[in-house]
Amino acid sequence: MQNTIFRLKLLAFLITAILASDILTFASTKSEEKRVAVIVKPTRDFSKPVTYELRPAGAATVFKYLNQNSFSHSSANMSFERELDFKVGNGFFRRIWVSAPASTKSADGLGPLFNARSCQSCHLKDGRGHTPLGNWPVDDAVSMFLRLSIPPQNEKQRRLIEKHRLNVIPEPTYGGQLQDLSIQGHEGEGKMKIEYQEFPVKFSDGTVVFLRKPTYFVVDWKYGPPHPELQISPRIAPPMIGLGMLEAISQRDILANADPEDINNDGISGKANQVWDIREDKVSLGRFGWKAGEPNIRQQSSKAFNKDVGISTPLVNTPWGDCSPKQQKCRNVPHGSTLAQKNLEISTEAMNKLVFYSRNLGVPARRDIDDTQVLAGKKLFYDTGCVNCHRPKFVTKRLANQPEQSFQLIWPYSDLLLHDMGEGLADHRPEGMATGNEWRTAPLWGIGLTKTVSGHTQFLHDGRARNLMEAILWHGGEAEFAKQKVLKFSSQKRNTLLTFLNSL
Repeated sequence: MQNTIFRLKLLAFLITAILASDILTFASTKSEEKRVAVIVKPTRDFSKPVTYELRPAGAATVFKYLNQNSFSHSSANMSFERELDFKVGNGFFRRIWVSAPASTKSADGLGPLFNARSCQSCHLKDGRGHTPLGNWPVDDAVSMFLRLSIPPQNEKQRRLIEKHRLNVIPEPTYGGQLQDLSIQGHEGEGKMKIEYQEFPVKFSDGTVVFLRKPTYFVVDWKYGPPHPELQISPRIAPPMIGLGMLEAISQRDILANADPEDINNDGISGKANQVWDIREDKVSLGRFGWKAGEPNIRQQSSKAFNKDVGISTPLVNTPWGDCSPKQQKCRNVPHGSTLAQKNLEISTEAMNKLVFYSRNLGVPARRDIDDTQVLAGKKLFYDTGCVNCHRPKFVTKRLANQPEQSFQLIWPYSDLLLHDMGEGLADHRPEGMATGNEWRTAPLWGIGLTKTVSGHTQFLHDGRARNLMEAILWHGGEAEFAKQKVLKFSSQKRNTLLTFLNSL
């Protein structure tokens, strides 16, 4: 029976691929921009699925059996020759790094201070991180950490932020994030502790849901007291799927949805973050990270490698990772760079493979798109105004050197813009142009497979929401109006909305 269902879905995929190819080819031949604008316009017909809805990543969409590995497959339209690069990149993503010096010269240089020994440790199965299962000191927060910063202290620092050369000013002693682990002979910087307080939220039908509000502490600071104006912000490792498609959306199409002054008076004032592109040496559009603080996959991956694992990369070449000038013992530790690697702990070639891997993690196909409950839930999602931020569709740019991402109709359900999410979700820590209340709209594709892949249902930037309904109820600010509509839903409508979200 399962094989029959799979064959039917595969047949539907092939038919849809042909139809999608036809319409995109047509769009490319005459008045391309106008045709694409028609294609990406949100639907108003909820009686049946949109023709291309089965394939959220276009021709790159993955059709595989659903299991824990659903986020770990390559783009479905990848050639056999490029598949080898993907597998090599996967090896670097999974590599367990060790301290230097070591006999494994291509895998040493860990730390000295770090949060994880590999990319895979945080993005387990390429999926979503979670809060500590217990709390310190019961267990470590391997897939969650705290960002650290302070407000600008002088005119020079203010100018660096105004010119987008820096997103934040690192804490003078502890750097840009709290590293709770260390190599032998050193001490981790401290431990994150979370305390939760629960409070009720009532639906109009009388149903009560309890949300948990976290408060974050750092205990057992090992290198002296932090700056008195310390700002902290928790971060959960996000899922890795579809990153290459998000990178391939044209800047023009993203900015077309920006309305920072809310000129159209719809209550939605999304804005773009502007950040420094190290490789291009210029200001660029922020796309990645919870506050859109990085412009592309390479820079996001390079900084994560450097800060999370303590590995120097071609783009961020500090072999001591995030150790500050006040942590000289940390900076003086032997590192894993070699002359053959031009003083890098991961070579340019290896980094290229890892970026290729991250760019090509495929998005799983939608499920049950023609189910009546799913269609009804989609209508509720649109009617409440959720699509004003969670934009359903884009068409990616034409990219000659990236055939997997080139000119694809995709369904990320995000505008990649910053939105004020209200005081409830505020971290009060600016990042670039993002204020303490603003967060990038999180893409929703694959969200219904979180339990299957990651083994939990924790959502939002710090995992405070224990399920999708709690995540919705934390929305405030620009999303307050939509949330109030959901609070008026009956139990049946709430379940219908969740059925749609779980089909993504």
